[in-house]
Amino acid sequence: MRKRERLEKTLAGATTDRVPAALWRHWPGDDQRAADLAQSTLDYQRAFDWDIVRVTPPATTAVIDFGVQDEWQGDAQGDRVRTRSVVRRSLDWTEVRAYDPTRGQFGRYVEAIGLIVHALRDEDVPVIATLYSPLAQAARLADDDLLVRHLRTQPDRLRTGLNTITDTLLRCLEVLKSTGVAGICYVCEHADYEALSEAEYQQFGAPYDRKVLETISGRLWFNMLHLPGGSPMLGLVNTFPVQAIQWDFTDGATDLAKGRSAYSGVICGGLSSRRHLHFGTPTTVREAVRDTIQAAAGRRLIISAGITPAVTTPWSNLRAVRDAVETAGR
Repeated sequence: MRKRERLEKTLAGATTDRVPAALWRHWPGDDQRAADLAQSTLDYQRAFDWDIVRVTPPATTAVIDFGVQDEWQGDAQGDRVRTRSVVRRSLDWTEVRAYDPTRGQFGRYVEAIGLIVHALRDEDVPVIATLYSPLAQAARLADDDLLVRHLRTQPDRLRTGLNTITDTLLRCLEVLKSTGVAGICYVCEHADYEALSEAEYQQFGAPYDRKVLETISGRLWFNMLHLPGGSPMLGLVNTFPVQAIQWDFTDGATDLAKGRSAYSGVICGGLSSRRHLHFGTPTTVREAVRDTIQAAAGRRLIISAGITPAVTTPWSNLRAVRDAVETAGR
């Protein structure tokens, strides 16, 4: 069964030859240049033959062109440290200006995606782009503590900034669609009880997230919502127009059973990036994959990790993931 067919049947809840599997990682250093990000992503895909290719730029990619500066300081996840913020006072939210997504850092990201899609055009593997929600971007224009303070004390000024970020994000989506991607992985960090209250997310997150996701609904065929926090608000986002939701149901507060009670669509996960992939062994990884497939009855499931694995993750553990999904049904 070819990869797109396997994924489409998984989305429909139909029987497949095996459960799809996909892991992605960051590429610190290489992620600053389009050709290098594309080459690293393609080499990784050719090494493991995943069912989905997710292009993973730094989390700051969408805000560099707003004026943020950053650098990689050796973080094992590949995260870059912000060295210059854009928002230091609440009034700065009103001065955020849209940028041209065909140029600058985001333009280089689009170029990398185009190279990847072109290189994989005959392999029938879905390629998805990573985009961060307006609130997630706002947190990188300032920082999480300052964002929450302004959310509670200067909401109108923050909304002005969120409107600009959202409008820019919609322009970014238009450019990304021209690359031929199958869809996006939409990173929604603040739909989480450890980040905001339900009321705060309903006011400052959900309207913008829904606007972005409804814009691409029906225009890109595979869109995934990624909830990287430990206590995701599944009851609030379960009606978002996406084909799959990814969260850490191995180490977080919401396990697979609780998640299934809140969301009946395709779930992406099953592996702990730290406990299974980074510090585990091929044997424990294979056991975790088999346990997850059994718990999900092999339906509406994509085997992955709750968060992006560290760049130092042993490749033997990654190979074990591929081995496990191939042999789980035998």
